[in-house]
Amino acid sequence: MKLHFLLPGFLLLAACGSQPRNTADAGGDAAAADSLFRSSDLTAENTFSTNIEGPAVYRDSLFVVNYQHDGTLAYVSPEGKGLLWVSLPDSSTGNSIKFDAAGNMYVADFKEHNILKVDRNKKVSVFCHNDAFNQPNDICRSSRGWILASDPNWKDSTGQLWRIDVDGKATRLAAGMGTTNGLELSPDEKRLYVNESAQRRIWQFDIDTAGNISNKRPFTDFSDFGLDGMHCDKQGNLYVCRYGKGVIAVFDPAGKLLREIPLKGKNCSNLVFGGPDGRTVYVTLQDRKMLEQFRTDIPGKDF
Repeated sequence: MKLHFLLPGFLLLAACGSQPRNTADAGGDAAAADSLFRSSDLTAENTFSTNIEGPAVYRDSLFVVNYQHDGTLAYVSPEGKGLLWVSLPDSSTGNSIKFDAAGNMYVADFKEHNILKVDRNKKVSVFCHNDAFNQPNDICRSSRGWILASDPNWKDSTGQLWRIDVDGKATRLAAGMGTTNGLELSPDEKRLYVNESAQRRIWQFDIDTAGNISNKRPFTDFSDFGLDGMHCDKQGNLYVCRYGKGVIAVFDPAGKLLREIPLKGKNCSNLVFGGPDGRTVYVTLQDRKMLEQFRTDIPGKDF
């Protein structure tokens, strides 16, 4: 019996995907995907709910939240086929996924004010709950194990920023911000980027090895459209979802706009680098309820 990859508790049959390979070579849009910065479809439209978000890669495998309906986590094969991976308990609904080195998932659960943990045997537990959370939205994880979480209050157009330590304890790092949404650590983990969707701003902080932030300063701002998920490549360039505009804006570490990568859909909610070489970017589209993909010239920071 062939396996997509083998890890205790993570067994994916060949029926769900062939041997790991660059997914940009899959499907009818292969020629477009092989060209840099040209988006192509990975999955079919309407495969996910309108809350499709939080793509994350563990080794060569891609996972995304809210497959078919809210409250689910899915594995997506190299050919763009979805497979239900986990159904979350109660009314929990995921918004973002991050992995630790052992393959455990951490999921921002905006409905139940949690950061959930899904272990390699698919057991779901509450890693952190805090009644002071608005609705954990996006998360990023440092190499030292602590997690940072954005926490917007969409009704009031305000937001918070939290650190969740390895023991699950939450510390509020910032309050009184705008609608905090996408966040990302630089490759050297010395800078933190946080965007405010409604205010159309991206802030930059210094951050130390313990996860404490300081020296808040503007990185860039916009006159139109929204902001959502962000990720850095290996050279520290920041890829930003421009929600409503349907592009991924790429900035260098000094805040200079390098390019905008057009997508087929408009409501891009998040992105992640993947593929064996780390140069395939997967983007979740809430208006199309699916994933698009494009190739880039620089691998993601984790490759």
